[in-house]
Amino acid sequence: MKIDRLIGILSVLLQKDVVTAPYLAEQFEVSRRTINRDIEDLCKAGIPIVTKQGTSGGISIMENYKIERTLLTNTEMLDILAGLRGLDSINGTNRYGQLMEKLSVGSSDFMSGSQSVLIDLSSWYKDSLAPKIELIRNAIDNGRELSFFYYSPTGESERNIEPYYLIFRWSSWYVWGWCKKRRDFRLFKLNRMDRLQISETSFPKRPVPLPDLKDEQIFPGGIRVKALFDASCKWRLVEEFGTGCFTELPDGRLLFHADYTNKENLITWLLTFREQAELLEPVELREELLTALRKTLKQYETHTRKEIEDEIPMD
Repeated sequence: MKIDRLIGILSVLLQKDVVTAPYLAEQFEVSRRTINRDIEDLCKAGIPIVTKQGTSGGISIMENYKIERTLLTNTEMLDILAGLRGLDSINGTNRYGQLMEKLSVGSSDFMSGSQSVLIDLSSWYKDSLAPKIELIRNAIDNGRELSFFYYSPTGESERNIEPYYLIFRWSSWYVWGWCKKRRDFRLFKLNRMDRLQISETSFPKRPVPLPDLKDEQIFPGGIRVKALFDASCKWRLVEEFGTGCFTELPDGRLLFHADYTNKENLITWLLTFREQAELLEPVELREELLTALRKTLKQYETHTRKEIEDEIPMD
């Protein structure tokens, strides 16, 4: 698009003392005639551009505008590149990186390894997330409603929303929009969405409050947890909750204290430690976990593998 190219040319001129028309033509993959027209358009827009003929000549911004060259430092530009390359990691494209490389005078710093911040937002769900993200972006850009089937802790339902923001928070992607069923703004997790489609129905943009992204909003239902862990679990506790989540006891065991957000998730998490973890509080949840373990044990004791195989229909 022409506007993208004009912004890119302006960025080049702000960062270099003098450039030539052939250099710009090569950078933006257009003819010299197109570059000359672009320079004329920038002049008409009030940008004080001067051109000089000869071997030491070229295109530049007037000297008294040099202060504007600090608009973006090299470090700031590399940080922007890192963030946009992080978006590329979702769907395996180089679209955002190519855009910023054009705006950064075709800088090779990011590609040559001098970039010190590398961001990868891809996940196990990359194949299913990428199409959803692209579809939601299109819906937001074109002001179209989205319809989908949604799985939540309270049940399953069909939803229609007016989408406004794509959000990445706590290693998960969400869409923030006006839910027609709830008549209010809601946050929907992309991994819980199925049969996502863009509707032909467009919507007028309404005033949109920014979503509340506090931890208690993303993870409601705080539970005060006290548990004992084997010393070998220290690395996991540090990784997931930090070094301040436990006290090391004289016998080497770890007394764990934390606020957890969901009862079912807590039970599932504790079970991943098998015999290396023991829940102490809440007491009522300890009893519930014990009941679940007894049922699981009974299931394994009363059914042999042969009996289970006999019950499963085979192709």
